Amino acid sequence: MTPPSPRPSPPRGGREGRREPGACGLAARAGTILALLLPALAACEVGPDYARPPVDAPPAYKEAGPGWKVGEPRLAGSDGAWWSVYGDPDLDRLMRQIDISNQNLKASEAAFRQARALTAEARSGLFPTVTANAGLRGVSQNGTGSQTEYSLAGGLSWELDIWGKIRRSVESASANAQASAADLAAARLSAQSELAADYFQLRVADELKRLLDASAAAFERSLQITRNRYAAGTAARTDVAQAETQLESTRAQAINVGVQRAQLEHAIAILIGKPPAELTLPPKPFVLTVPTTPPGLPSALLERRPDIAAAERTMAAANAQIGVAVAAFYPDLTLSGSYGFTSLTLGGLISASNAVWAVGPSLALTVFDAGNRSAQVEQARAAYDQDVALYRQTVLTAFQQVEDQLAALDILARSAEVEDRAVRAGKEAERLALNQYEAGTVDYTVVITAQTNSLANQQAALNIAQSRILASVSLIAALGGGWSAALLPAGG
Repeated sequence: MTPPSPRPSPPRGGREGRREPGACGLAARAGTILALLLPALAACEVGPDYARPPVDAPPAYKEAGPGWKVGEPRLAGSDGAWWSVYGDPDLDRLMRQIDISNQNLKASEAAFRQARALTAEARSGLFPTVTANAGLRGVSQNGTGSQTEYSLAGGLSWELDIWGKIRRSVESASANAQASAADLAAARLSAQSELAADYFQLRVADELKRLLDASAAAFERSLQITRNRYAAGTAARTDVAQAETQLESTRAQAINVGVQRAQLEHAIAILIGKPPAELTLPPKPFVLTVPTTPPGLPSALLERRPDIAAAERTMAAANAQIGVAVAAFYPDLTLSGSYGFTSLTLGGLISASNAVWAVGPSLALTVFDAGNRSAQVEQARAAYDQDVALYRQTVLTAFQQVEDQLAALDILARSAEVEDRAVRAGKEAERLALNQYEAGTVDYTVVITAQTNSLANQQAALNIAQSRILASVSLIAALGGGWSAALLPAGG
């Protein structure tokens, strides 16, 4: 069968045809012109350039006044362990497991990787897409038969980012990835502060159990004294009953402490990604110490809080989306080209006589859309305004949290001093009442009252100590835990 004669070539300057002398030169000249134009085109980006909106930061914290004892900063570095200021090896061991096993943190880390991949996806739009294909098909020969036509071709398509739509998309995706990184840091800080709070409450529960057990032992000795006096006929039976009631009530309180302690231990296990059955924290002697945490300047808080950084980066991403929406009003210019071979015989497929090429730009512009693009621009601007408000609210909330904990630490420190004096006075009153009772100069009711007041004062002192150390943890978390916005991954 004789192959069909080749199709006539279009005139030079046409958009498609067989390879002919000068085709490569034409493509080269077009490429040269495009290379000269691209830098000028790339300089155009529609939409507003991002600038962080101002926020009202006070010159100093209200609650960090003359009464606040500012000491040497003991916060760990931005890449260190802020909890090391408490000097507890068990707490340090537990904290090290959060990054490894906490499932919420793993979810946040996966979200960050997803956001980073979306940035890479958006950035790929800046480059041409190159395709390759090969195929065969049956070709009819004027109804007399058919032959197989073989083809091998490559193509290129490149949307020229004249108005910056793709660059704005990359800018938005990059800012979202940075926001996701800040969210990851915020999730880590939240888990760490929650674990520290649970751990210290567990240790306070141990101290409360020790206090109640010691009080029960003292009450048992008082009961024995009362029984001896009753046997000697110098005390009433009601004194014995009162002493027994006080002893058993204190023992019951000591047992009930185990409920809260068990729940706190279970919560710690979940935070480090373990089933509760796999974690046991035996009681140990524990001294509650509250480290000094200088708050620094309020303006520095904007760079130290990961949630503020996340809100700011979300705002930047929304600003870039305005440019994406505005770019829809301008035409899209796409440069496409292809080069390949077609032949009725496979053996001679790749030859100059079988070459086919096509190259040319295409311009697309939406002429009428019933206000759709205008609505999208308005939506993007409203989303940005919303994110600005949320950012400023996040900053205000951060200032409030720092002020709250500064006030709490200052007030609780003064309260602890007063309560410590009450504890010492209560113990002395208890000792004197018991001595007077043994001497027969006071009723046992005086002893019961003194012992009850003394135990209540010691419990109150322990509660204040717990509140102080929890306020310390909350203050460090409110100050960012030593985190810094400089730790965010680079954008672009």
